Amino acid sequence: MSFTVLDTFAGAGGFSLGFQLAGAKIVGAIEVDNWASETFSFNHPDSVVMQGDITQISDDQIVESFGSLRPDIILGGPPCQGFSICNKNSGDPKDPKNSLFKEFIRVGRLLQPKVMIMENVPNLIKARTESKELVIDIIVSELEKLNYHVDFGILEATDYGVPQIRKRLVVVASRTKMRKPFPDKTHTVCDQRSLLNYNLQRCPTLWDAISDLPKIAAREGAEEAHYDKPPQNAYQSFLRRDSHKLFNHKAMNHSKRLVDRFASMRWGDSTSDVPDHLRPLKRNSSEFSDKIYDQNNRRMHPDRPCHTIAASFYANFVHPFIDRNFTAREGARIQSFPDWYVFKGKPTVVSHKLLHREGRLEEKHLCQYNQIGNAVPPLMAKAIASNIFDQLRG
Repeated sequence: MSFTVLDTFAGAGGFSLGFQLAGAKIVGAIEVDNWASETFSFNHPDSVVMQGDITQISDDQIVESFGSLRPDIILGGPPCQGFSICNKNSGDPKDPKNSLFKEFIRVGRLLQPKVMIMENVPNLIKARTESKELVIDIIVSELEKLNYHVDFGILEATDYGVPQIRKRLVVVASRTKMRKPFPDKTHTVCDQRSLLNYNLQRCPTLWDAISDLPKIAAREGAEEAHYDKPPQNAYQSFLRRDSHKLFNHKAMNHSKRLVDRFASMRWGDSTSDVPDHLRPLKRNSSEFSDKIYDQNNRRMHPDRPCHTIAASFYANFVHPFIDRNFTAREGARIQSFPDWYVFKGKPTVVSHKLLHREGRLEEKHLCQYNQIGNAVPPLMAKAIASNIFDQLRG
């Protein structure tokens, strides 16, 4: 029995890809960004992809586009930071009923799926409205009004074989009460076997994820290339399955000074640890910057899981052995995207804050790095999906 999935706030499609890997059919998506929508459409050519602001899409349009597809499961990661889309006169500005979460609820009310699954940042579990009500309690209450049983928990990506330290809050709303709403752990980061983890596989490390990719320096690589060595382990073999070309493996165009800075760094070092003469300069100046961010450009340890791949990860991490930041494909590997999954749009774009400041909103798009960093790791999503499918099948 195969299940059908609609992905709302879909981004590049990492969440729904995990459900596809578990055997589901991805029938549709809703996503506001056109580059992310292009990525989703390219990798899910049989899906109905509605590109636009969900708040401007009518009930009739949603029912007309997706009603006949009868999705069994609706996924979504509605941005909840600040719950700020409401205006100051519409009540509590941090009430999630005034946030994009209400759009996720609306799609569920219109299409009546068997299961609704929402993911978000773990800190949402502690967030309170201005009236001191827990946000998660409001989210649960709104889903219960649609006659769902609701469970929530925080999952860790390394527990499911993703070579990255990444926690996500997952809310599962189901028509019938789930006996076990969240999947058991399958992997451990511990090298030492014990009674607690004897049946778990070892989670891949950062180097396990990327060591077979062509070795390219800053300014090298291409959007399309060929492999130059075979896979080195099971994780790489899995991600390379059905892929005959390598996509999105283009290194950033670093200056010589930035490459020299990276060359001075050991594993664990960041920009704050470099020699004085290699410190960052102020923009368009020869003066040293007063602001040095400890988390910027940290050289990763190869034999551990990577730190969290965020939307701006092109400036967060330095390759363990090469003096450059990660390529988009290396980030995708760390997120557990298969190599056949191609990311569209430009690799990077100008800072969104700068575009807002200068009123250039027509240039605001989710670049490849943003799309990858925003995604739910597909292998983590696959574990969630497989667990739910087992129970839906009874």
